[in-house]
Amino acid sequence: FPDCICEKLPVADGGEGTVDAVIKATGGEKISVMVHGPLMEKCAAYYGKPDENRAVLEMALASGYALVPQEKKNPLYTTTFGTGELIRDALDRGFRDISIAIGGSATNDGGMGCMRALGIRFLDKEGTELEGIGRDLGRVTHIDISGLDERVKETKFTVMCDVTNPLCGEHGATYTFGKQKGASGTEILEELEKGMRHYRDVIIREFGIDPDQMAGSGAAGGLGAALFVFLKASLHSGVGRVLDLIDFDSHLEGVSLVVTGEGRTDWQSCFGKVVQGVGERCKRNNIPAIALVGGMGEGAEDICAHGIDSIMTTVNGVMPLEEAMARAEELYFGSAVRMFRMVRTGMRL
Repeated sequence: FPDCICEKLPVADGGEGTVDAVIKATGGEKISVMVHGPLMEKCAAYYGKPDENRAVLEMALASGYALVPQEKKNPLYTTTFGTGELIRDALDRGFRDISIAIGGSATNDGGMGCMRALGIRFLDKEGTELEGIGRDLGRVTHIDISGLDERVKETKFTVMCDVTNPLCGEHGATYTFGKQKGASGTEILEELEKGMRHYRDVIIREFGIDPDQMAGSGAAGGLGAALFVFLKASLHSGVGRVLDLIDFDSHLEGVSLVVTGEGRTDWQSCFGKVVQGVGERCKRNNIPAIALVGGMGEGAEDICAHGIDSIMTTVNGVMPLEEAMARAEELYFGSAVRMFRMVRTGMRL
């Protein structure tokens, strides 16, 4: 392809890595902030400034699972307070269009910590303000929103998330995601679920809103519910929002072929992953798209219904995963050559 012009464009799906992808794709700016981490320790975090009007936050950078040492992972004691500090800093700097990626959390606090950082007080039956950790869910008696930052009313908040779980119940925040955050044992899960149901009931009683009727309210240990109820945020597909933030469609103008990819393509790829989002945009614009992926699993071909015309795997023979990872660059290059040879063959038909 001697006359080919290639453009590289970082993309993410609204989970970890979203802020970095948006900054790189837009030539934006990284804004560093000192916040409190999941255990209220001091923590260096950052968010993205793709332009003068918009801010892109990633809750995993302030309240993420990776920030908690293995021996201290327990959602009874973690908080989203640092995520609220990121939001407050963005408000301080004048941003009034704020997108928040809420994947990879270490928390199950119903978003109380985040809202505390923005001025909301969660009070127990004695009128004492609670810390806003998972263990406090069952102790909330009254939610005082009189101190909520006034600038919230003039700000558009968008939640980037492809999780549609409710706040409570079998498919809610606790029972779906609690174990992976360190809620080991039935006793801890039951305490968190009982507390979350109590928290939900307080919200219903005081605000007339049932978080369980809001898709995605159980995301990030209930942070979704708090963002929807208190900040009036809207829920968007993670990859869809990222593609909008980097103005993906404008990059398709004059393009003949799009190559995307991921580590492993299977049935989950059709539920909010990068390949699906990119494929659907290409399909809408009548541009062929192919995926170069590490491997294929059950249901991988389902992605072809979402604008992906073909899939090429990097692995070229039977090998252990460790070997494939160790030889990743070599295998990737070889598969790219094979893929483009096939494209050239098709052009000659």
